[in-house]
Amino acid sequence: MLDGLIISILSLTKHAQEPLRIFILTGTLQNRHRQFSALTDKHVTVLDQIAKRKNSAHSVTKIDMTALFNADPPSANINTLFTPYSMLRLYSDLIPEFSDRILYLDADVVCRQSFESFYHQSLENTEFVGVLDHYGRWFFHHEWQLFDYVNSGVLLLNLKAIRTDGLFKRCRDYCRRRPMIMPDQSAINKLAHHKRLASERYNEQQDVQIDTVFQHFSTRWSFWPIIHTVSVKPWDVDEMHAKLHLHIYDDILAEYQNVVEELNDEASIPANSSSAGKLNQ
Repeated sequence: MLDGLIISILSLTKHAQEPLRIFILTGTLQNRHRQFSALTDKHVTVLDQIAKRKNSAHSVTKIDMTALFNADPPSANINTLFTPYSMLRLYSDLIPEFSDRILYLDADVVCRQSFESFYHQSLENTEFVGVLDHYGRWFFHHEWQLFDYVNSGVLLLNLKAIRTDGLFKRCRDYCRRRPMIMPDQSAINKLAHHKRLASERYNEQQDVQIDTVFQHFSTRWSFWPIIHTVSVKPWDVDEMHAKLHLHIYDDILAEYQNVVEELNDEASIPANSSSAGKLNQ
């Protein structure tokens, strides 16, 4: 997750015109498959320093979700293919530090252009704004229109409305009782009363386009030479080049690799000195 956060923050600060308050949702969580460790204060200090390189008014803050998650776990979906971290967005309404408007991004989302106009759009009579899921829209349907199934990797949340009408509370209850293939995403889509669809340029889940604002490196299907899935994340730099033939983020990835080298140098400092753990390149 740390690798993804470094790249995402580098991309956001490259294109941001206004000071950013970035919140990282983390926690010490577990399911029957794995134990997951929260990001440390040292990690967040590094991320805050990275953000401030572009603008000293930017900030990165850690929100430890361990207690909130354990107090109301999504019991029926805790052991799915997705890690428990995928559920944390459903607890956003319980975080007092969050304002009435939050732009939620997965850690594998990279910003390519200015996003302020998307963030500042009117949210009247809207719980959230999102983009159709590239694959799921063909298989899942909850409203009158043909395509309505939103991908949860990029969501502009109207937390004031969500807190008032209890959308996320209902989603947490549903995830506690009802097993699902894509739990948090399916719960949000099924239970939302007022969602708005945005152009795919705000959550491009396939190949980048000239107008792409956010590219989401989610798993995709390939049909040649045999049907198989392709999962390339932004921190898989060699595969970004070899499999996706994608070079438009090379400046950001070069900066990311410099940060990795700096942190790995710090990790070689003797144990009684302050250091950060090594990252996977």
